[in-house]
Amino acid sequence: MEDAEASRSYRRLPGGLTLRALAPNAITSAALCSGLTGIRFATDGQWEKAVLAVILAGMLDGIDGRVARLMKAQSRFGAELDSLADNVSFGVAPALILFMWSLTDVPRLGWLAALALAVCCALRLARFNARIDLQDQPHKSAGFLTGVPAPVGAGLAFLPLYLWIASGEAVFRNPLLVGLWIALIAFLMISNIATPSWGSARPRRNIRLEVIALTGLVIAALLTEPWWTLVGLCAAYMAVLPLAVFRYAKVKRQRAAHATA
Repeated sequence: MEDAEASRSYRRLPGGLTLRALAPNAITSAALCSGLTGIRFATDGQWEKAVLAVILAGMLDGIDGRVARLMKAQSRFGAELDSLADNVSFGVAPALILFMWSLTDVPRLGWLAALALAVCCALRLARFNARIDLQDQPHKSAGFLTGVPAPVGAGLAFLPLYLWIASGEAVFRNPLLVGLWIALIAFLMISNIATPSWGSARPRRNIRLEVIALTGLVIAALLTEPWWTLVGLCAAYMAVLPLAVFRYAKVKRQRAAHATA
């Protein structure tokens, strides 16, 4: 009797997922696998491949949501999978890679720094998920993000490794320097400061050709001098952060003045 009821219940279930629904989740799974593969490369001391694997995970993470929206295949399952993959690829993987690369020389303090990066990434993603359905998000409504996004945080955390690969200077592998830098990035990820949002970037019409040309030059630089270009991108992002804070403060004052008018 129970087998018959189970059989009838199974027949009432809808059919399998369509390819449209599978595609974005498959991209997210690929990003997760890429981040985990970065850890595997790090265990073999292949630091360049380890970093590139995490960067590839970031590129895949940047397109899975867009593919889901384009194919109208958004789902709660996809959102949860994306957060779990981000936590591994941009929190756990960079923390372990940097620990094995530099922080093992000071194992206790180094492990705390690595934990800070992984835990703060998880906390940031949890905060994002908790606010995803809220209508009142001051930073988002003004075109900004709250704190440094997880993929960007992972890329910034690798800055000492970029410099070490590009220059060969041992100073960039100093565990105290690396640990302090990781702690700073971990703080920025969970901070409440306003950070730039690429989706809300709207170049003025009179400079759009220049933006297109600059994008092409950056891609060419990544192909010819990848590590120095990554250093430059990190420096540019850190330089933009104070500007984003200033612009958001200006928007906040304008809103306050409008509310009291």
